Amino acid sequence: MNSEPTPRTDIDVIYFAAGCFWGVEEIFATTPGVISTAVGYMGGDTENPTYEEVCSGTTGHAETVRVEYDNLTTDVNDLLEVFWVSHDPTTLDRQGNDVGSQYRSAIFVTNDIQLNEAMRTLEEYQEALNAHALGRIVTQIVPASEAGVFYYAEEYHQKYLEKNPNGYRCHSTTGIPFPTIDR
Repeated sequence: MNSEPTPRTDIDVIYFAAGCFWGVEEIFATTPGVISTAVGYMGGDTENPTYEEVCSGTTGHAETVRVEYDNLTTDVNDLLEVFWVSHDPTTLDRQGNDVGSQYRSAIFVTNDIQLNEAMRTLEEYQEALNAHALGRIVTQIVPASEAGVFYYAEEYHQKYLEKNPNGYRCHSTTGIPFPTIDR
């Protein structure tokens, strides 16, 4: 008799970088279908970077949110739409007052479905931005396997705005909703 639990195949993980990870985590933590979130650093070269090192801009990491979701009840497109409208994907290495490569816009995907849908939704949102004469999307879409290890941020950053409700939320958006398209 095998007492090992059967691995769940209904859970997927995707990583989003969209500025200060405190606010991004808060947004995804309250998104239906999301099982868990965690903040950390991804896409850089330094092993086990600290917050101070990442903020120095020398590690190459982006402040990133790990989003675990139930793929039976939540379509990755729903998460991607939240991502596109919750920040300004047209600003390079900047969200609001936060400036530096650690605040870049990026999606780190863990499977081909996520990759294809990220590319497709980028094109859809770019068309919506074009209709309002807004800039080009500069979001990086990278397989997580190429972006390197996701390093969990220090404990005091985890669920930061849940613990500090009046904490800093730096989220500038384009103000343009995601287009409603029949899929």
